[in-house]
Amino acid sequence: MNVVRKEETYTIDDIYALPEGERAELIDGKIYYMAPPNTNHQRLVNYLSTEINLHIRKNGGSCEVFPAPFAVFLNKNEKNYVEPDISVICDPSKLDDEGCHGAPDWIIEIVSPGSKQMDYYKKLFKYRSSGVREYWVVDPDKNIVIVYNFEADTMIEYPFGEEVLVGIYEGFSIKIQ
Repeated sequence: MNVVRKEETYTIDDIYALPEGERAELIDGKIYYMAPPNTNHQRLVNYLSTEINLHIRKNGGSCEVFPAPFAVFLNKNEKNYVEPDISVICDPSKLDDEGCHGAPDWIIEIVSPGSKQMDYYKKLFKYRSSGVREYWVVDPDKNIVIVYNFEADTMIEYPFGEEVLVGIYEGFSIKIQ
């Protein structure tokens, strides 16, 4: 007789029950613990958030930029909770005091040694299927930015030092050194 062990399914309540200071994400009921980001990671988050905010302000845009930690409830269920490195949300009705309910328009993840599998595979699929319009994977170890424009169904890889075109804003690009 074969015994099949049932994998435990977690909910957003389990994320909120984590000890103070412990961070994790929840994808399809499975918890993924997050290591603290390093200095270079935080420099990239700060640089990109600043560039995006400056562009939005200069052009009178209505989108808002939220760097992590910021709660994103991707689906209307209790089994998906993520904290993207940067979330850009253009629909104010998705925002409340808890975070963003639904897919942000643009998500940027900065790859860390412990997050490669999540950023390149699990989150790519989850973000695409939940309605994110654009997803950037910024990989400082490889010095590349991979831009997934889900609306146009394209994927373009840019080396650091080149202008990276932003799909959701015409005429806007960012150069990462």
